[in-house]
Amino acid sequence: MPTADRHTAHSSVTLDRREGPYGEVVLRERGDDFEIIANGCFLMDTADGRSERLLIDAALAALPAGRTDPAVLVGGLGVGFSLAHAAAEPRWGRIAVVEREQAIIDWHLDGPLARISAAALADPRTAILSTDLVTYLRTTTDRYDALCLDIDNGPDWTVTEDNGSLYSASGLADCRERLNPDGVLAVWSAQPSAAFEQALKNAGFIGVRTEEVRVARGVPDVVHLALRDG
Repeated sequence: MPTADRHTAHSSVTLDRREGPYGEVVLRERGDDFEIIANGCFLMDTADGRSERLLIDAALAALPAGRTDPAVLVGGLGVGFSLAHAAAEPRWGRIAVVEREQAIIDWHLDGPLARISAAALADPRTAILSTDLVTYLRTTTDRYDALCLDIDNGPDWTVTEDNGSLYSASGLADCRERLNPDGVLAVWSAQPSAAFEQALKNAGFIGVRTEEVRVARGVPDVVHLALRDG
């Protein structure tokens, strides 16, 4: 979810505005880019997908070398960069993406964002799960080799209060339970969080580390990585 201040040179055009169970979501076009706004808060745009791609690449690189056809859960469809990047990688086996906003799903299935995600959504490995990520992690019995989560601006800057529970002790315990042995948890954040790194360690994860994506101004986007032991 890159910062929005790079795009002041172009005025935005609202393409769609929806009221959903979690509030208002808006799709805007600014120049050649799309932006998603939730409850008046800038979430993400299509200007720079480096950190969303890193979310997928870093998780795959952290898996054991002999893991075949690993299953990945992408938490948050967003503008589709993470999903598209996962589907472009033949080493992934099953690819599930959880998205709770029906508007965002619609924008990908038959709207402007299809230009990013159409090939990924047509991939037979891909399944869209229209549900809340926190609820899904708590209630499903499915297991994955990697959880790549990007549902807001990170553990220290949540867009909705419900998302905050993902980063809590109980939320991280749910994440750990959903991982296969030696599985990887990768969490996107708009800024580094030493407190979240400690929370991962407290939750029983090992190999906790943070990879940064430098930005032109301000703090870097980061991906927090942690492993479930075997």
